[in-house]
Amino acid sequence: MSSPAALMYIFAFLLGISVGSFMNVCILRIPAGESIVTGPSHCTRCGKRLKWYELIPVFSFLALRGRCFACKSPISVQYPIIELANGAVWLFIFRMIGFSAYAVLSCLLSSSLIVLSVIDVRTREIPAGINIFILVAGIFATMLDIGNLPEHIIGLFAVSLPLYLILIITHGKGIGGGDIKLTAVCGLFLGWKFIVLGFFLGCLSAAIVHLSLMALKKADRVLAFGPYLSIGIFLALIWGSSIIDWYFSLLR
Repeated sequence: MSSPAALMYIFAFLLGISVGSFMNVCILRIPAGESIVTGPSHCTRCGKRLKWYELIPVFSFLALRGRCFACKSPISVQYPIIELANGAVWLFIFRMIGFSAYAVLSCLLSSSLIVLSVIDVRTREIPAGINIFILVAGIFATMLDIGNLPEHIIGLFAVSLPLYLILIITHGKGIGGGDIKLTAVCGLFLGWKFIVLGFFLGCLSAAIVHLSLMALKKADRVLAFGPYLSIGIFLALIWGSSIIDWYFSLLR
């Protein structure tokens, strides 16, 4: 790997963990109905306003040994985990897709999926604002692939419309409205082939993981589907073409 390429990957990782810091703000404030753009960062225990050197992604957590500088209360390990995970995802996406506008949009989509997954697990709701953000990213992704516009438009309805019918038939018990909107906006981003694949992979991962949790840890039958949908969508984003080609090769 050449030095310029290595520097680009390092920059992608550092940018990823920096965005991960903002993602933690979203995870904390969106469910509480607080603004994610105004209001200083503060300790959730003592309320002390954090200094700039306490906000450096990952490194501040390590330097402070996982405790607030003022009240010495433990800082949730979620913060460095989300930051490192997002940095790794961004690095992985640029490595797989290359440095392009579509890769940037894919990074933003993936970060949004991480945020909504954590929030959905905690609240059983997918925030409308995140779906709107993905919708905007999907519009830009469609513009970059304007030659395949019909695939993206069909993707908007390919999974979301059947799920909406299930919502009506089951009177809201079969699927959540946030999940339907997520498949719609991600369908616009990915196109109909990849969102159908992503939905299938999401259902498969839910079946494997949640049934295992029910058997081993007596987990509740009702599950937050957003994280599993996110897994499927991410897999389709990165490996969709390879998976589809492999599947059709089996039919020849």
